[in-house]
This record gives sequence, C-alpha cells and structure tokens, in this order.
Amino acid sequence: MARMVTLVLDSAGVGALPDAGAYGDVAGANTLGNVAEHVGGLRLPRLGGLGFGEVTAIRGVPPLDEPPAAVGRLRERSRGKDTITGHWEMAGIVTEIPFPTYPNGFPPEIVERFTEIVGKSPLGNKTASGTEIIAELGPEHERTGRPILYTSADSVFQVAAHEDVVPLATLYAWCERARAMLVLPHNLNRVIARPFVGTPGNYVRTPNRRDFAIEPPPSVLDRLAAAGIAIHAVGKICDIYCGHGIASSVRVADNDDAMTQTVRLLDSLEHGVVFTNLNDFDSKYGHRRDVRGYAEALERFDQRLGELLDRLRPGDGLILTADHGCDPTAPGSDHTREFVPYMEVGSVPGARVGTLEGLDHVGSRLTSVFLTKKVTDVVRSTGLA
Repeated sequence: MARMVTLVLDSAGVGALPDAGAYGDVAGANTLGNVAEHVGGLRLPRLGGLGFGEVTAIRGVPPLDEPPAAVGRLRERSRGKDTITGHWEMAGIVTEIPFPTYPNGFPPEIVERFTEIVGKSPLGNKTASGTEIIAELGPEHERTGRPILYTSADSVFQVAAHEDVVPLATLYAWCERARAMLVLPHNLNRVIARPFVGTPGNYVRTPNRRDFAIEPPPSVLDRLAAAGIAIHAVGKICDIYCGHGIASSVRVADNDDAMTQTVRLLDSLEHGVVFTNLNDFDSKYGHRRDVRGYAEALERFDQRLGELLDRLRPGDGLILTADHGCDPTAPGSDHTREFVPYMEVGSVPGARVGTLEGLDHVGSRLTSVFLTKKVTDVVRSTGLA
C-alpha cells in the first residue's frame, strides 16, 4: 500500500533556463545556488545526505559519489514562470499559450467591471510588491474602504483589504466574482485575495489568503482520483487545481505549519498521495528579495524534513521539486524562469538523473507508482499472474 509525498519548494529554482531572457530576467538567476553563495554556504545535512548537492552547485552542500536519492533537475516545457503554469505542468498540463499579464495595470473595462462588483473604485491598479503597496495605500484604504488592486509580472489579479475594514467573506466574494468575469481575452490564471491587518507603518498580511484559479483541463490528478487514489492537499495546492482530483485539503499559516500537517497526514494515511506546497520561500523571501530569510527558511525546512523521512515506510516515496524560480539576489521582485530541482527517495534507486524534460515527470512518477501497481494488483487478484 504505497504512499507518496510530493513537496513543492515554491520558487526554489536551480539555474536560468536558456530562454530566461525572453521573460525579462537578467542573466545568472539561480535561486538556490545564489542564496547559498551570498550567505557563505547553507547547512542542509538531511538534503545533502540524500544527494541534493547534485541539483546545482550549492555552497555548503557538496555532491555525493553515490547519492541515495534519484537527483537532478527538470526543464519546464510550458510558457511562463508562475505558480499555476509550474504546478499544472507537474500534473501533465503543458501551457503552450501563456496567460495574459498586465505590466501597465488593468485596462478600464476590467477596472469598471470590478468597480461594479465592489461598489467603489479600487486603489492602485498597477504592478507592485504586495507588502509595499499595502504600506503605500493601506491608510487610504482604511479611510475609504476602497480595495487595493494590483498585479505583478505574473498573470494575477490581486485584491488587498484590511480584515477590520472588509470582512473576509466579502473579500472572498469580490474575488470569486472577479474570477467569473475574467474570461477571454482577459483569461488571467489567478485572482488572489490578500487580506492584511495592523496599523499604518505596521501592516502585515495574514494567512487568510485565498487563490481563485482558472479551471484546469483534465490532469494526472483526475486520473489518480478516478483510479481510487486519494490525493491530500496541503497549503494552496487545492486552490491551484480548483479542487480537481483532491480528496482532502488543509490550509496552513506558513512552511512550518505545512510540514506539521504533512507529517500528521502520514501518521494517519495508509495509502495515497500527500501533495504539499511550501509557499514561504516565494512569498516571504523570494519576492521580498530577502536572501538571508530565504537561507534560514531552507535550513529550517531541512530540520523538519527529518521528521518526514522518519515516517516513510518501505514502499513509500518522497518527491521534492519546485514550480519556478524567484532568485532573491536578482533585481526587482518577480519570479525567475529557471530549471527546478528533482529529488526522489524511497520509491526508486539512488542515481544522478541529470536534466529531465518537463515538470510533468512528477505526474509520470505518480502514475507509475500507483496506476501501474494497481493494474498489476488487479491481475494478480484474478489469478492471471
């Protein structure tokens, strides 16, 4: 009765893809490699002991002669460098036409329709860092009740509101209606509710973020669910796939909470998939260009990883990967288009796998573990093997 855990270290890229310049990146992006170099090396004994030093040059994490895990990197085939595009490709959905972006803010027809939804015109309507724009416009938002609307280099429509000014239920309803209106040609891949609290000069975003993603086409998750394989989502995974193929979901406050929930699921789960997103790397450290914070988060994750590894039984597997890069040493606050790490332990022999084409290798491995095994078990149960 196999159990597979897939951990997505959100934004943990391992080197610029050849076409990164076409996505506005400067040369040399390498999220993990550059973070390690800028802090004088990382202490990652558990990851390093599995062979994680093979994914790229990581100061403090040398490669091993014989890694006990299968380790390498994945080359994204989709067009984009965002959360939806990366996660969808993991599940076998390759995005050939990129989602629209709005570097100059949203056009009047979108703003007018959103104003009709809210009853007040939004503030902002520009590309911005989430923490910076609430610091800039939060006081006016509190005075007027007008929501803060902003975007980024990604295909996102983000709405920020103070929880004491706009109740969460109201903010979620606004975003749900915005999701329904944003259809072709404005087919954005995510509408994101960004609640915050605090006072001017001391605003902080809360864990009550909610993502309203575009509906995905059929994916590996649907195939697994149809075959009776339960997929348990931790973090924003359920939002990313609009619940398709997901048997259960738990929201989390941060990476630490996500690891706690993942371990709890393993303690109770006899069979199936735990699919976890660790979002802090991206939202708290990558976008904010906090190199030291990114490094410390990696080291905290490495400590928590030991609890998970201790719970893996014979036949279980762990896949560790990422959805894109967000190099905190790069200028600006956008994602970076990078290769992503791939490490699988428990379900395959240790090996250097080099560069593999497509993040959908993740979905392929899950189908290999569960669907192939399921067919074999059925054959054996009928006495045909």
